[in-house]
Amino acid sequence: MGVYSVQGTPKYCYPGTTVLINRLGLRDQEELDRVERQIVLLKSTIAEREMPFTAVDFLYYLDLHRMLFGELYDWAGQIRDIDITKKGTVFYPARDIERLGELRFRRLARENYLCGLERAAFAEALAELYHDLNMLHPFREGNGRTERLFLTLLVRHAGYAISFAECDRDLLNIAAIRAAQGDLSLLREVLSDMIHENHNP
Repeated sequence: MGVYSVQGTPKYCYPGTTVLINRLGLRDQEELDRVERQIVLLKSTIAEREMPFTAVDFLYYLDLHRMLFGELYDWAGQIRDIDITKKGTVFYPARDIERLGELRFRRLARENYLCGLERAAFAEALAELYHDLNMLHPFREGNGRTERLFLTLLVRHAGYAISFAECDRDLLNIAAIRAAQGDLSLLREVLSDMIHENHNP
């Protein structure tokens, strides 16, 4: 679980703790993290193999989160109603998420989901999308994993391949922080190095 600074009351957590209230009743953070990793890995693997990339809009994105985390959290697939920050990055206010999310996915649809772009242009557009979704951060928890799954599906749909499992996660986080500060150059570089031709469409 990521460590967020949360505005407002800690209604998502068990009293006196930072452990998220969950459907399994787990109150030990290490145990919850372990079970969460197992469930999300399994769900991500299934989604990468079986999830169709059709009717893709902001609701599709919310549904991805619900599929990944629905066995653990009642609020899976729901937009957060609190403001959060992490490592100095202030994500979009909760009140703006639905509007901005719908606008971003409409734009993505107009861009034909980045299909038909040469590799350099694709990497640049993907970096901008990665940054926009990261700043949106629509969920209380699980934003990065949902975003990486979504981008994996999108990249494959566009005729390329990407593996976040093989990337330097610390470097990617640094790149995302720099992007939040207005410099997307490192994020473009990191993602460009991760993109490959898809020889198994």
